[in-house]
Amino acid sequence: MSSKMKFTAAALLAALWPAMASAQEETATTMNWFQAFIWSTSSPMLGNLITVLLLLMSAVVMGFSLMLVFKFRKNQVIPEETRDEIEALLAEKKYREAIEFAEEEESYLGKVASAALSEAANGYAAMERAVEEAGDNEAVKMLRPIEYLNVLGNISPMIGLFGTVFGMIVAFQKLVEGGGGADPTELAGGISTALVTTFWGLVVAIPALAAYSLIRNKVDAHCAEGLIIVEELITPFKPSGKKKKSSSSSSSTPSSSRPSKPE
Repeated sequence: MSSKMKFTAAALLAALWPAMASAQEETATTMNWFQAFIWSTSSPMLGNLITVLLLLMSAVVMGFSLMLVFKFRKNQVIPEETRDEIEALLAEKKYREAIEFAEEEESYLGKVASAALSEAANGYAAMERAVEEAGDNEAVKMLRPIEYLNVLGNISPMIGLFGTVFGMIVAFQKLVEGGGGADPTELAGGISTALVTTFWGLVVAIPALAAYSLIRNKVDAHCAEGLIIVEELITPFKPSGKKKKSSSSSSSTPSSSRPSKPE
């Protein structure tokens, strides 16, 4: 190899050396992070499996929360198109068409409106009762899947606590086996399991409970607004109050003159 080629290779190696060193440092950092937070060779197998379970639960919480957010959007629960169509049909006195259109709707607004319009023949009071009953039933159906977030948010800290207790038992067991002078590496494995499982339990619980509260409040708000909309739609069926005739008795009873006392 000529001196020129050697010089070129040395210059190229000197130029690439910082990048190679940086890549090695990043790889080492990634491996250290992976072993510290996900799968540690010094931790017991059960501790690593608990960590993996909590990671899967975290992914389920994130995906399920996003699905509920898109499912319970305002235009899905109380679509304006449904309101406008029912209002237009009722204005044209096409009551049968309005009932059929509402029955075909899968939204909260459509189902509640369908229940109310189906009771039109029984009077306005029956329609109001139908609105309340259908609104409660549909709200319960919508809130039922949201409860899974509450369950995951309450179970995950318990799973993390299970890993904490298990890790501390392992750490003290190693300490007992070593007669009070256990290997720090073996001792650190149990302590690491205790801390990592607690960490991932909180990582699952905090977003799950936050998403549960936010989505539930949003659904409650949409349902309340939907009830108001349906009550406005059935307003034309409300009987007008009869005006009371003011019976003004013009005839005044004459005051009877009392007889004068005899003197």
